[in-house]
Amino acid sequence: MPDAAALHYRSTAGRWVVAATVLGSGMAAVDATVVGIALPTIGREFQASVAQLQWVVNGYTLALAALLLLGGSLGDRFGRRRMFGIGIVWFTAASAACALAPGAPVLIGLRVLQGVGGALLTPGSLAILQASFREEDRGRAIGAWTGLGGVASAAGPFLGGYLIAAASWRWIFLVNVPVGVCILLLALRHVPESRDGSAPDRIDLPGAVLVAVALAGVTYGLTEGPATGWHRPGPVVAVIVGVLAGVAFVVVERRTAAPLLPSVLFTSRQFNVTTAVTFIVYGALGGVLFLLPVVLQVVGHYTPLASGMALLPLTVVMLLLSSTSGRVATRIGPRLQMSVGPVVVGAGLALLSRIPADPDYWTGVLPAVLVFGLGLAVTVAPLTATALASAPAEHAGVASAVNNDVARIGGLLAVAVLPAVSGVHGTAYLHPAQLADGFRTAALLAGAWCAAGGLLAAVGIRNPGAVAPGRRGGGLRRRRQFVYCALDAPPRSVAGWVAEEGAGSGG
Repeated sequence: MPDAAALHYRSTAGRWVVAATVLGSGMAAVDATVVGIALPTIGREFQASVAQLQWVVNGYTLALAALLLLGGSLGDRFGRRRMFGIGIVWFTAASAACALAPGAPVLIGLRVLQGVGGALLTPGSLAILQASFREEDRGRAIGAWTGLGGVASAAGPFLGGYLIAAASWRWIFLVNVPVGVCILLLALRHVPESRDGSAPDRIDLPGAVLVAVALAGVTYGLTEGPATGWHRPGPVVAVIVGVLAGVAFVVVERRTAAPLLPSVLFTSRQFNVTTAVTFIVYGALGGVLFLLPVVLQVVGHYTPLASGMALLPLTVVMLLLSSTSGRVATRIGPRLQMSVGPVVVGAGLALLSRIPADPDYWTGVLPAVLVFGLGLAVTVAPLTATALASAPAEHAGVASAVNNDVARIGGLLAVAVLPAVSGVHGTAYLHPAQLADGFRTAALLAGAWCAAGGLLAAVGIRNPGAVAPGRRGGGLRRRRQFVYCALDAPPRSVAGWVAEEGAGSGG
């Protein structure tokens, strides 16, 4: 087995490591995207309510978001390959169990377990590349991980639609079993072990518990409150407990010697504003794209396969334009794109409100998809790069994880809140007229919310110097930037939201 931090990108050993990490994180991302396509089918089979379908998506996202930072810390402390392998085994076993679920409550619980596995393997995949390749090859390895991961996520809705049409929704989980076994064998044979020698001896377990309680409490309350009634104490108590746990998390992180979330990150205005814009944009996407596959199938009478293919142009636009967007942002600074991009995304989401009245793909769906795909291509690269660039160099990995986590949390809360606010609750998803009315409201609300993110960026983001003095001849040398995707995704995360949630990776 090759030594850590010694791999060449073009070597056979290096390519095996890239393959293992791409397949591992890609499996988690694909699983997030396929579930959204299957929601109407699952709902009809289990006679599930909207709240239960929300939990099928959010159970996975909640566990993933709550434990992502902990998963990264465990990998640094105990070995990245080890935690990656444990995550693969855990995720694969949970997937097999999901395929056998007899009802919605059991499926929700198993999705939570799946999210735990995702939280163990997802941060490890990128950390393995960072630790295994020599410095001059890391950018290429990470670029391959990002691009190929985007292709994997993009295939998720299509794969989900095909498996549902050809066999059963249960196959969207069962297919992970042979894939997981192959990834595990690749990792054991080809991936070198690595650890962070400076990692603290103690893991911040109190912080991990508090952030899990905070997210679980708020998400449960906001999901169940509209479904069961706010006059009942359960949802109200859950929200209060979640908020108090969030406050306690902030206090604990400020006082612990080795926090999961270093407070120094939030001393940068640029980082704070970028984090807020990430939350807003991905929240808007998460809420609408949770409902969209259901609307296409129930209101537009699309097949699961057709609804899975409907948003493929979004991925094509992202893949074609994201690199150019990153280069432009490097030259001119991120402010313009981060201001205009979310407004364009919001316009595209608002255009989706026309789908119930015009479900024809060419006139109703495709124009909206192209508009918000263009907005995302303009936004995502500078958004992610700015989050990393505005953090201290020694905390770049944590900044990436925070950006990743905030995007997931935005989608998590939007999936909990937006359907209820829009009047989609109970079994409304089975009634085309009620679902259509609710979706129009949801799309317009999300569009306005996204545009507000653009306004926030225009006010709060500043353009740093685009070029830095070089060492050669006193000239100017542009520092090369490698753009890390916000959600193990966009293109992956965006592809994940296409069907999810959720949505991505984001798995």
